[in-house]
Amino acid sequence: MRSLRTFAGLLVVSLMPLQAGYAQRGGQAGPPSTAKAGAPVDLTGTWVPLITEDWRVRMVTPKKGDYESVPISAEGRKVADAWDPARDEAASQQCKAYGAGAVMRIPGRIRISWENDSTLKIETEAGTQTRHLQFIPPAQQPPAAPPSLQGVSVAGWEVVGGRGAGRAGDLKVVTRNLTPGYLRKNGVPYSANAVVTEWFDVVTAAPPNNNTTYMVINTEVSDPLYLAQPFLTSTHFKKLPANAAFNPEACTAR
Repeated sequence: MRSLRTFAGLLVVSLMPLQAGYAQRGGQAGPPSTAKAGAPVDLTGTWVPLITEDWRVRMVTPKKGDYESVPISAEGRKVADAWDPARDEAASQQCKAYGAGAVMRIPGRIRISWENDSTLKIETEAGTQTRHLQFIPPAQQPPAAPPSLQGVSVAGWEVVGGRGAGRAGDLKVVTRNLTPGYLRKNGVPYSANAVVTEWFDVVTAAPPNNNTTYMVINTEVSDPLYLAQPFLTSTHFKKLPANAAFNPEACTAR
């Protein structure tokens, strides 16, 4: 996973000169009182995706049976080969590709804000979804909840080594308690046992690139039923002005 994160960083660097976009905590007498107060990076705002990976399977719905680059298991192939969007529509399951395992990969802007001092909220244009990233102490269990499309996401700031002295870290999010969904809109599945782990990194382009801010989300989906090994992706976003448009759209099964 770390090699994937390094690759994602090199990909962004190849596009423009970058300097770290991390804030410095310096001078605090003790640990911050809340997750919001202790944030080493600013994830808030409206972000537009830069389709730099898997354009062919993200911008259009792949054909049935196309699971190229996905480490799909034999059981996963059976489900993917039986995909029927009309059946999903009849069962009001149009949003199966918009769960936490895949929604960040679907083209569309996202909007991130603090819902409270311990919860980051992510809203998506694609499928009109809302994710809640909860900062919960390691010794505390997340509240019990029935499985859902977005599951239960536990977040934490982490310090990443090897990036230069004095730089703060990024955000790690682990999501469980999911209902079954699709990794791609053509029915490539993940099961209720899937675990989605994400790392959010922020970088800012150095002059003369107008201090544009970028975000890279590296994702690992682990599923003992439908994947033979973890499915790894990196997804890139650019931060938009504060007054950027945001137009949520309904889920589609096709």
